[in-house]
Amino acid sequence: MRDDLRSVVLAASAAESKSDDEVAVLEVGEVLAITNWFVIASGRNARQVKTIAEEVERVVADDSGPRPQRAEGLDTLQWVLLDYGEFVVHVFHEEARRFYDLERLWGDVPRVVWREVAQRP
Repeated sequence: MRDDLRSVVLAASAAESKSDDEVAVLEVGEVLAITNWFVIASGRNARQVKTIAEEVERVVADDSGPRPQRAEGLDTLQWVLLDYGEFVVHVFHEEARRFYDLERLWGDVPRVVWREVAQRP
């Protein structure tokens, strides 16, 4: 597995470990020049949103992966964006996730079945 995709899968797995909501990975690189993947997760409250974002950062860094080039939304915890360059992690409050509905907005891009990718050698 490529290192950048490995970090994407680690981020998705880390987010899922702290959330009951579905974690989606979208491959946006063909239509968006600034990044290759979106990892989309959500929490039920501000504390959970913060916990998910912190867990993603920790797990990716512990695997010698990249650190976010920038992070936004940590002040309001409604939509936290962790920009890793090759991929972007979006951690929403569940209401904001429903409102912005990135999965529908980017519905024409491939959805990565990241759990299957994680099992590949």
